[in-house]
Amino acid sequence: MVGPHVNLDLYTSAFCDPCIMTRAVIEDVRRLVPAAVVREMDVARDEQLARAAHIRSTPTIIVRSDDGAEVFRAEGIPTVNQVLVALAKAV
Repeated sequence: MVGPHVNLDLYTSAFCDPCIMTRAVIEDVRRLVPAAVVREMDVARDEQLARAAHIRSTPTIIVRSDDGAEVFRAEGIPTVNQVLVALAKAV
């Protein structure tokens, strides 16, 4: 991707109903902010990444600036507005 972007890491687990709802929020955000780069990690499959990120529950989203600094973290289902504000802080 050319130009500034923000990174959103989504940590999920299988059979997680809140994870399904969070994916829907993230899809809404993707439509509104095409510069958002979203990576989804399953805490069982990507255990080392989840451990390194100190993930305690799913879903958890972490918004990072282009330089990798964490600017926002939310456990549970965020609102679209919460994620949009976090993305704005990351730019």
